[in-house]
Amino acid sequence: MTNINLLDRNNNAAILLAGIIALIVGVGVARFVFTSLLPFMLDDFLELTFAGVLASVNYVGYLLGSIFSMFLKDINTKVKYFRFGMVLCVVTTLILGITTNEILWLISRIIAGFGAAMALIVGSAIVMTKLNFEDKTKAMGIHFSGIGFSIFVTDLINRAVLSNGGTWEDSWLALTLFGAIVAVYSIYILSFDKEVKQNVVKHKIDKSLFSAFVIILILAYFTEGVGMVVQATFLPDIINSLEGLDGYGGYTWTLVGLAGIPSCIIWMRLAHKYGSVNIIIITMLLQVVGILIPAFTNNVYLNLFSGILYGGTFVALVALFMSLGGRLAGSNPVILMGAVTTAYGIGQVVAPLYSVALIEYFGNYDYALFLTALIVSSGVVLLFFGKKLSSAPK
Repeated sequence: MTNINLLDRNNNAAILLAGIIALIVGVGVARFVFTSLLPFMLDDFLELTFAGVLASVNYVGYLLGSIFSMFLKDINTKVKYFRFGMVLCVVTTLILGITTNEILWLISRIIAGFGAAMALIVGSAIVMTKLNFEDKTKAMGIHFSGIGFSIFVTDLINRAVLSNGGTWEDSWLALTLFGAIVAVYSIYILSFDKEVKQNVVKHKIDKSLFSAFVIILILAYFTEGVGMVVQATFLPDIINSLEGLDGYGGYTWTLVGLAGIPSCIIWMRLAHKYGSVNIIIITMLLQVVGILIPAFTNNVYLNLFSGILYGGTFVALVALFMSLGGRLAGSNPVILMGAVTTAYGIGQVVAPLYSVALIEYFGNYDYALFLTALIVSSGVVLLFFGKKLSSAPK
C-alpha cells in the first residue's frame, strides 16, 4: 500500500492537494467568489455598471499576469512569484471586506487578477514539474478539478456566513482568514527542498506555427473568453432577476462548482477518443444552450440546469484549447500559448463592459445573453470550417 504523507513535499497526493488548494485561493477567493457575492453587494451599495468595470479590470490583471507568466522560465523564479501571487490573493480579499472606497476596489481587483494568474498558471506549472508520474495528463486533470472546487468551497463559506446573520463584508473577511490559513500549506508543499538547477531552453519565434487553423483556433478561443466571463460575472444575479426565481441564483452557482469538478477529466478523455476539435465544438454548443436558457424561460429546473451546463463546459474548454494549442506548438510553446491566452483574456475584458451597457439600456440581461451566445456560436462556426483546412489536426 502506497504511503501518503500530506506533509511530504515530494508526495504526489500532497502535491495535488496543494495545487487544488492553490486554485481554491487563487481562482475562488481572488476571482469567482465576487460572482457569488455580487447579488448581495448590488442590493447594498454596488452599482451594476461599476460591478462590470470591476470584473473587467480583474481580468485585465489576470491577462497581464498570464502574459508575464509565459516568460518565467526558471522554476525557482516561478516558486517565488507563486508565493507572491498567493499573498496578493489574500491581501486584496481583505481590502474588499474593510472598505468600500471605489479606487481601492479597482486597484484591489486588478492586483487580485494578477495574483490569480500566478496561482493558476505558475502554480500549475510547479505542480506539473513536481509530480512524479510517467504520464501526468490524468493527474493534471485532477489538479484542474480545483477550479470547480474553488467555486463550490468558497460558495459554501459564503452561505455559512450569510445564513448565520453575517453580511457580505463578513464573507470577505471570512474568506481572507480561510485563504490565509490554507495558502500556507500550498506555499510549503509547492516549493523545493533546495534550489533546482535547470537549463533554460530559449526558443526562437517560429512564424510558421501560425497556420490558418491556428489563427482560427486563436479567434475561437477569444469567443470562448467572452462566453466564459459573462456567466462568471453575472450568473447568480441573472437567475435572481427572473420572475419567481429570486434566491435561486446561489443554488445555480453551487451547481456550477459541482459540475466543474469532474468536467475536465470527462471532456479530456472524450477528446482523446473522438478528437479535440470535435469535442470543443460540442462543448461550446452546450455552453451556448446554457447561456440562452435564462433569456427564454424562468423555469426553475431549466435555469438550474443552465448552471450545470456552464460549470460542465468552461473549465474543460480551457483545458481542451490549451492542450490542443500545446500539441500544435510542439517544442516551441511560449509564443503560441501567449497568443492563445491573450485572445482569451481580451474576450474576458471586453465581455463585462458590453454586458453592462446592454443591461443598462434594455433593463434586463436578455440582450447581453443573446450577443454572448452569438459570439460563442461564431467560434463554433470558425472551428467547423477550420476542420476542413489541411493544417487542421487529424
